[in-house]
Amino acid sequence: MLGSEIHLENYVVEMLNIRKEFPGIVANDNITLQVQEGEIHALLGENGAGKSTLMNVLFGLYQPEKGEIRVNGKSVKITDPNVANNLGIGMVHQHFMLVDTFTVTQNIILGSEPKKGGKIDLKKAEQEVEELSNRYGLKVDPRAKIKDISVGMQQRVEILKTLYRGAEVLILDEPTAVLTPQEIKELIEIMRSLIKEGKSIILITHKLKEIMEVCDRCTVVRKGQGIGTVNVNETSPDELASLMVGREISFTTEKTEAAPKGQILSVKNLHVQDSRKVEMVKGLDLEVRAGEIVGIAGVDGNGQSELIEAITGLRKVESGSIHLNGKAITNLPPRKVTDSGVSHIPQDRHKFGLVLDFPIGENMVLQTYYKKPFAKYSVLSYKNIYSHAKRLIEEYDVRTPSEYTKARSLSGGNQQKAIIGREVDRSPDLLIAAQPTRGLDVGAIEFIHKKLIEERDKGRAVLLLSFELDEILNVSDRIAVMFDGKIVANVAPSETNEQELGLLMAGSSVVKEGGH
Repeated sequence: MLGSEIHLENYVVEMLNIRKEFPGIVANDNITLQVQEGEIHALLGENGAGKSTLMNVLFGLYQPEKGEIRVNGKSVKITDPNVANNLGIGMVHQHFMLVDTFTVTQNIILGSEPKKGGKIDLKKAEQEVEELSNRYGLKVDPRAKIKDISVGMQQRVEILKTLYRGAEVLILDEPTAVLTPQEIKELIEIMRSLIKEGKSIILITHKLKEIMEVCDRCTVVRKGQGIGTVNVNETSPDELASLMVGREISFTTEKTEAAPKGQILSVKNLHVQDSRKVEMVKGLDLEVRAGEIVGIAGVDGNGQSELIEAITGLRKVESGSIHLNGKAITNLPPRKVTDSGVSHIPQDRHKFGLVLDFPIGENMVLQTYYKKPFAKYSVLSYKNIYSHAKRLIEEYDVRTPSEYTKARSLSGGNQQKAIIGREVDRSPDLLIAAQPTRGLDVGAIEFIHKKLIEERDKGRAVLLLSFELDEILNVSDRIAVMFDGKIVANVAPSETNEQELGLLMAGSSVVKEGGH
């Protein structure tokens, strides 16, 4: 384990008895976190437990009401992120802080530009970025524009940004939430190489598998309070899960065998292009019946997103057909698709799921605000909207100060629960769940899996897109494997495993019967 070379009590960062309050809520209540030199220290907790708030205090974005911060044994006041940078603390936020139209280098040097004769020396900067990226194994193209690189690459840019400013302690906030399994493996290697270079890492996460694989110690917070710190090699995922949520968690979803009935969704010979006019869905056939969950397994980038967007009316279909309950919905506008009986939990909750500056209550009726009882003669009934929202917030355990709180103030997991409540409550014929548990903790994942199975048992058709293979195997009744824009195999979860699915997803010819 990486922690074997750690010198005990040699703390690079100490946060002692930190208290942080917001109107109506105590986000951090007397939390202590002590990070040793050269370790990867996990900060584990449910969505909304106060993890990001605590790290925003350390990075100078928030000022605590009480408590003390020490860096290398000295008491410090971190009044803003520049002070944190000067103390050698860097933070990579969950939602990246990059300028899309700038190059990798321009983003990395922003605010710390090397000058030559009063002008920015871009050539020197590109050279420095190249050297840094080679030293830490963070391979990036210094001249590429942010909008043209993958999410995994953008994250590397964020890490390089902190290293360029001389960070010795790196805070990574949910760094794997938006990464593919391959990118997660690469990030773990990057973290290991940073530790070898003498850095220390605080990893905010709720993914137990990653903590067990890469962390030395783990501090658990629950509902804003510190529960304790454990050595990872002396604990187990089950113990961490129950420390995190305060009860035992089941990692396998209880469900009876599906009894599918009539066909709800029928997709035939579908061709769809992405925004660059590259064909991503290439003659795909798919059907989903009432009372079954069909999981789509595939490596990101094989046309899954384009398929979901085509079904929901967010992307144009070039050719082929999509039918719902026997009626054509091909190329209908999104509202018409929604009205025909489709609910959609989108994979990007910020872009397609919420209006972040609206109150969470109004976000709960984005699909239905123009219908009774929320509108009468085109006039909105806010009383009905907010009482409906209040019911959903309670039913789906959305942790928010109130239904009037802006959506952007909620943690990612609570935003996700709000979207799921809104979409499931509409009782659709077809529920499309794209990455429904991305960025959620084990308690919330367990809850959402139960909800998907309840919907199936009520006779709904559920189409699940997920890059988490254990989720696909755990929740689906049938798995459609997607490779290079087509369904290459249909398999039963009970008759396959992660290894075989991995081979199929990579285009191997272990094709099962009925690969259609």
